Amino acid sequence: MKLGDPSLDQLRIFLAVVEEGSFGGAARRMGRAVSAISYGIAQLEAQLAVTLFEREGSRKPTLSPAGAGLLPQVRAVADNVDVLLAKTRSLHAGLESELGLVIDVMLPGEVTAHVLRAFRDRFPTVALKLRVEGLGAVAQCLLDEEGHLAIGGPVIADDPTLERQAIGSIELLPVAAPTHPLAAPDIEPGESRKHLQLVLSDRSTRTQGLEFSVLSPLVWRLGDLGAKHSLLKEGLGWGNMPRHMVEADLADGSLIAIDLPENPGARYALSALWRRDTRPGPATSWLIDAFREELERDGA
Repeated sequence: MKLGDPSLDQLRIFLAVVEEGSFGGAARRMGRAVSAISYGIAQLEAQLAVTLFEREGSRKPTLSPAGAGLLPQVRAVADNVDVLLAKTRSLHAGLESELGLVIDVMLPGEVTAHVLRAFRDRFPTVALKLRVEGLGAVAQCLLDEEGHLAIGGPVIADDPTLERQAIGSIELLPVAAPTHPLAAPDIEPGESRKHLQLVLSDRSTRTQGLEFSVLSPLVWRLGDLGAKHSLLKEGLGWGNMPRHMVEADLADGSLIAIDLPENPGARYALSALWRRDTRPGPATSWLIDAFREELERDGA
C-alpha cells in the first residue's frame, strides 16, 4: 500500500476537529467553511489510508482507534513546526538562535540557577550552552570562540579583543579547619608562609607565571573549587574561599575565618565579557542585566 504525504494544513485541521469536538467548531476556529474542514479530513484519511473519525450514529465526530493512535504523532509534528517557526521569527527579529555562556566557578550557584531559570522561560527558542570554568579559562573560551558571553573574575588581564562590563563582586575569606595552626588567635606576620596553601589553578595558560593572593611557597594547586573546599575541611591547608560557599561551615564550626596580618581576603570583582568583534543580541544583553540584578539582590 502506497501512502501519500499529508500536508501540515491537513494535520492542523485534524487537531482542530479533535480539540474543538466538531467540524463546525474547527471551521470557526480556523476561519473556514465546514465543507473545507470536511474536505481536509477526507484528504488526510485518503493520504494515510485510515479512517480517523467514527461518524456513524453520532453528530459529534469520535476518534477511531487509528485516529487515537496517530494523534500523539500529529501533535508532535505540529509542535515541532511551531518551534521551527518561532525560532525563525526570532532570527528575523535579531534574537540569537544559540548562546554559549561561560560562568566563573566563583559565581554563587543560586545566582546562576535563578538567572538561567528565568532565561529559559523568557527565551525558550534560544539554545543555551553552559560551561563552568575558573580564572583565565573563562576568557579563553571566548577567545577560542567556544562561548559568546562570559561572567568572569578580575584575574584576567585586560585583553584588547574583549569588552568588559562590571556586574558585581563576591567576598573571599581566608579559611582553615579549627584544628589548623593558623586558626589560633594573634597570628604573627609571615606565619602563613610556613603552612600549605590551597590555591585554585588555571586550566588555561592565560595567567601562567602570575600569582593571586598566594602567600606561601608551600602550595597545592587544584583545578576544582569543590576539591579545595573538601581539603580545607580536612585541615590539609588554608586558603581563600567565596563566603557563600563556606557560610554553613562557618556556622557549624567546621571551618574558621582566619585572621592573618597580610589580610589576603578581598572582593572578587565579576564582569560580563564578550568578544569585541561581536555585538550582544537581545538574549545576551538580558543575561548581563539579569546577572547584575541578581548579584545586587543576593548581596554576594
